[in-house]
Amino acid sequence: MSLYYDAATVLTSDSQDGSFKSRIYGNKLNLKSKPAHIYALISETAKFNQFVKEVVDNADILSAEPKLTPILSLLLVHDHFFSKRGIAAPANHPLRQSIDRHKARLQAEFTKARLRRKCANTDALKIFLLRENPRRGTRSQPRWIRVNTLKSTVAEQLATTFKGYRTDVSLSEISQSAAAAKVLAIDRNIPNILALPPESDFTKTQAYKDGTLILQDKASCFPAYLLAGSQAEAVAIGDCIDGCAAPGNKTSHLAALLAEDATSKANNTVSKVYACERDRQRSQVLDMMMAKSGAASSVTVLAGQDFLKLDPRDPRFQNVTHLLLDPSCSGSGIIGREDTPTLVLPEDPRASKPSKASNGSGTPSKNSKKRKRPHVELESELETPSIVAGSTAEETKDASVDEVRLARLSALQSRIVEHALSFPAAVRVTYSTCSIHVAENEAVVSKVLDSDVAKDRGWSVLRRHEQVAGLREWKHRGCLVTATATATATDAESDDGKSPSPSPSPLLTPDALEACIRCHRDDDEGTMGFFVCGFVRSTSRDRNYKGQQSADRAAAGAREPSTRGEESWEGFSD
Repeated sequence: MSLYYDAATVLTSDSQDGSFKSRIYGNKLNLKSKPAHIYALISETAKFNQFVKEVVDNADILSAEPKLTPILSLLLVHDHFFSKRGIAAPANHPLRQSIDRHKARLQAEFTKARLRRKCANTDALKIFLLRENPRRGTRSQPRWIRVNTLKSTVAEQLATTFKGYRTDVSLSEISQSAAAAKVLAIDRNIPNILALPPESDFTKTQAYKDGTLILQDKASCFPAYLLAGSQAEAVAIGDCIDGCAAPGNKTSHLAALLAEDATSKANNTVSKVYACERDRQRSQVLDMMMAKSGAASSVTVLAGQDFLKLDPRDPRFQNVTHLLLDPSCSGSGIIGREDTPTLVLPEDPRASKPSKASNGSGTPSKNSKKRKRPHVELESELETPSIVAGSTAEETKDASVDEVRLARLSALQSRIVEHALSFPAAVRVTYSTCSIHVAENEAVVSKVLDSDVAKDRGWSVLRRHEQVAGLREWKHRGCLVTATATATATDAESDDGKSPSPSPSPLLTPDALEACIRCHRDDDEGTMGFFVCGFVRSTSRDRNYKGQQSADRAAAGAREPSTRGEESWEGFSD
């Protein structure tokens, strides 16, 4: 059945194909099975990985089954013993037959392994294994949930979905808690954000299904709150633009904040949000997210719209005062990108020595046998018994940073922010990435501040003391910008492909660095790696935008964006 081949393909695919979940649900790998079934198979196998490996090793079935790979053996034997329906394949399917031929031997080894653990039956064994190693290869950060205030309140959810939960616990305790533990923490920095045990699953609750609860990392909630949180009381909020909106978590958060802001207005008018998404398919996801979250009435999805091609002087945008930007980035701050499990594979007695089957670096030699599914067959060629299933993008890129790609991303990111600064009524902009690289973060801020549009219109960073209290108190701030980092962003911009800009942007001042907010993955705050910075405009310093000359440049650049030396902008997932 394709389910097992599809799961093996996901596990052995290149990390650059995307995150664990995006490889499954995005279907860039041309998978045939239902995404939910693939995800469940891999996740459940990871829970009992070591036990299943022990059974497969002791039964020695790989020696007798040349077409059965270590990964497939784990998946199939897991379902054979732990799935209520058994192996999801007909009796005459080759994969099922490869297990059925050894049922007696597998059952004997399964029973021996169970009795060694003093478990009377399979149910007792499951409990024992989960207690013995509750989170092998799974996340250790809290499960962050945002209560969607368009539909409910924290108080209502504490009385319903989370009834009976303790709230007097620390993040450290939550991170160590079992999935079923009734504990949570109400976040102290961002309103309506809850931290729950890492392995907790609320996707089957009615509150999740109807859009009341939204799974969203805490750091991902920073941009909208910095843009339109309670600190905006001194700044009138008109209409807003989310320049790179899909899948829509930040967009719906912004819509919820604007609805709260509207309650303080005399006419109770909710600001509009224009949500741009260049990709048509992702625009459909964005539409569904807005409908599910209850934000559709205030959010206009501009399907297939490249933000860089928006004309700032379009009458639709004459009242746009706030813009939220979270463009494409390297994704280097994402932790295990969606809970990627780690699998330890059975020993393969057929594995050739590295000198015969591989080049010694884990890459198959020209003599390695390949069949129709190279990702699956590759595992039987490798000598090592271990793999990291779906190694994450940041793990690959941190080991060998692609400076050229970073430069192109940085140049594109800078253009996007500068374009946002050109909207006539704009007074506040947030720029964010889930990157750890200075080139995509502080260097972009430095370059933007040195741009004509920023200087001409009086744009500066939103200083720390001007930020909303919860973010003002956040301890992690900007990293020092080197001349190399700013030069990297600047050099990649050259449109003629030959001559880079004459000099890098100036380094950020201490105040500007304090204005930059960072989140560090794997620290005690429990967030992914993230960066956000706010920009504000002093209308008294606006020099009439040099008689509109700079706006003309921005509009012209938006209508005919240069792609030379820049990353193709596809939007970025929350």
